[in-house]
Amino acid sequence: MPVQRAATVRHRTSLFHDAVAIVEHDFAAEVSLDDIARRVASSRRQLQRAYAEIGRTTFREHLTAVRMERAADLLDHSAMTVRQVANRVGYRQPAQFAKAFRRHHGASPSDYRATRRLPEHPAAPALRRVPTAA
Repeated sequence: MPVQRAATVRHRTSLFHDAVAIVEHDFAAEVSLDDIARRVASSRRQLQRAYAEIGRTTFREHLTAVRMERAADLLDHSAMTVRQVANRVGYRQPAQFAKAFRRHHGASPSDYRATRRLPEHPAAPALRRVPTAA
């Protein structure tokens, strides 16, 4: 791989960080690489290069990772249904969400929640009466 000019690296780093900020904020909306490129005033190809060279990923992989981390957080800390979580993180089809979640986390959303969620009020241990000397 040829050595790139410092200005090119700085520009791609800036593009990548700007795109990451937009994805972090708008992950639940229908965002596309073309949409992000327009918003950061760049071409689709330049943004693809920034993701590949600076982020070592692709736009789609990054968007999916952000959505899956947010979904895991919602499953851990809310009483929302899987369907509600899917909609909240940008999936219109719960089955598509479940497939992506399983691929990312290695378990279905329901199984993930069942194994990760701690009881909110663990039962207090039973106290044993100790006889006292009379």
